[in-house]
Amino acid sequence: MTPPRLLLTSMLAAALLASCNTIEDAAPRARGGNSTHRIDPGGGAPAITRGTVGSECIILGWDDRSSPSHVPTVVRGYGLVVGLQGTGSGDIPPDVRAHMLQHMARMGIGQHASGWAHLKGEELLDSPDTAVVIVEGIVPQGAVGRKRTPPIAGRKPEIMPGTTFDILVSADQRTSTTSLEGGHLYTTDLRPGALMAGSRQAGIIAEGGGPIFINPFVNGAAEGSTDVTLRSGRVLNGGQVTKDLPLKLMLSNPSHTRARLIQDAINRRFPFEPGQGQDTAKGENDTTIALTVPPSMRDDTDTFVNTVMRTTLAQSRAELIANNTRRQLLADPSLASEAYWRWVALGQRALPFIRELYDHPEEAPRLVSLRAGAALADPIVGEPLRSMGTEGTLGARLEAAALMKELPLDPRTDVALGEMLEDDDLEVRLRSYEALRDRASELLQTLPLEGKFNLDIAPSSYKTIYVTQSRRPGIAVLGGDLPIDRPMACSTLGEQLMIREDPVNGGLSLRFRPDGGAEALTINCRASVSELVRALAWRPRQPGDPPGLNLSYGQTVGVLHDVWKAGYLACDFKAEQDRVLAELQRWGTLSDYEPRPDIGEAASDDS
Repeated sequence: MTPPRLLLTSMLAAALLASCNTIEDAAPRARGGNSTHRIDPGGGAPAITRGTVGSECIILGWDDRSSPSHVPTVVRGYGLVVGLQGTGSGDIPPDVRAHMLQHMARMGIGQHASGWAHLKGEELLDSPDTAVVIVEGIVPQGAVGRKRTPPIAGRKPEIMPGTTFDILVSADQRTSTTSLEGGHLYTTDLRPGALMAGSRQAGIIAEGGGPIFINPFVNGAAEGSTDVTLRSGRVLNGGQVTKDLPLKLMLSNPSHTRARLIQDAINRRFPFEPGQGQDTAKGENDTTIALTVPPSMRDDTDTFVNTVMRTTLAQSRAELIANNTRRQLLADPSLASEAYWRWVALGQRALPFIRELYDHPEEAPRLVSLRAGAALADPIVGEPLRSMGTEGTLGARLEAAALMKELPLDPRTDVALGEMLEDDDLEVRLRSYEALRDRASELLQTLPLEGKFNLDIAPSSYKTIYVTQSRRPGIAVLGGDLPIDRPMACSTLGEQLMIREDPVNGGLSLRFRPDGGAEALTINCRASVSELVRALAWRPRQPGDPPGLNLSYGQTVGVLHDVWKAGYLACDFKAEQDRVLAELQRWGTLSDYEPRPDIGEAASDDS
């Protein structure tokens, strides 16, 4: 066959085969390339975030919401406050009454086996010395639940506490309760989502209880505010998570190879720690990766999540990424927050590029570099922070005071913070005190009081009493141990306590009438803030101990505030911002709880 005829025959045969073949051709095989490249369905991530875990994933939290930084969980429940002096009420809505009776039965109230047979649920609810309240709190993302350790070599198992948080306690608006002052919240079950009673409740994930702290400062001069203030309070650190709130990452583009890459990058940044159940990141399939909060970060899960989401996948290019981050920050200072977290996620390898900005003339790049240096415990960052704290603008001084508490132990840092206690701005002074407190500085004189709170005395020319309203209770006296002016006569705690000048010893005489008509108790103390606080809160345990009234933190603060209001203390009286209320106002509008099938739990404990 001649070549032209051969060619024509081949072409006809090929056409015939093509017309008869019903098998589709395979799509072109993708070329190999950098596995950190992202096919971004959102149209492209900002350059400063590319190549990070966050550019590949979103977070799945406890419920079905997802976001680049998953929101915390609002928990609520009905609780019972006891120990009120006739300011509670028994007018409780029927559905809530039934719910509370079931709850008290589970606690063992009215049962011989529990030792509480003498208590009757109906009688407790009807008593004017108790009140049904609404309890609310904010559980951080990735919170760790309370656990019991297994027995080892015959040792008894120990209880590892869960993540703790503050709780807000408010009298139910449908009751006639007038005040929660002096009350104690019985252990209360807390559940995510909307407040409700009955069979549709979500599963219990936390519990709360403890002595209630009534804020004596909020809107104290506002008309009609007293009732609102006394009907609500908080229990500092009174909430505890009882069940782990898992976090998961969901890949935007499912891939086993990519999931493995992300898992390994996170585990390099957060290696396995003693007491950790499993690796920090564990791939479940080509779409999801389970996260475990390391024990060292169980009380700072927000930092953990932010660091995870900015962890770089290309670890070998850490220095190049750190330098690129620096250049992008200088080109656009609005990227300061992203630059900070990118550097923190890179760790120590980013420090050479961060240090270049410690003395930058523009404030935004300088501040974010100092913040990152402090977070990474850079020993060089101390000197510029100390200078900024005493010589910078107001914003810079505030930033320096907050950052210096993170620095390694160095007497020069404590000295600088001590100098900042003389700052003209009150907020700078308070932040400086908080830094010294968190550093356990020897510049402070600290008196622990029965595990209830600490009293700190700090040197300053500005005389101020400062009380905390979140996390750990405490009273700080700036300006040394302040004297109490005399002659004096002050009635407080609903006239249960009368404080007068002691004409014999020149100090103070405290006459206290306990609840229940017990005989009045009279003790004496010196006329100073520290001695008055000690006398109020101290609990004598054995003969020879100094006398004390064993008042709660809230009662002690209330007495001190009344003495100040009456004009016997020449100082300012300041309180920490009510952070739990601010957080509830921020997150309290979340949609009703809808459990995710593989994590959530909708079963009710009520039948």
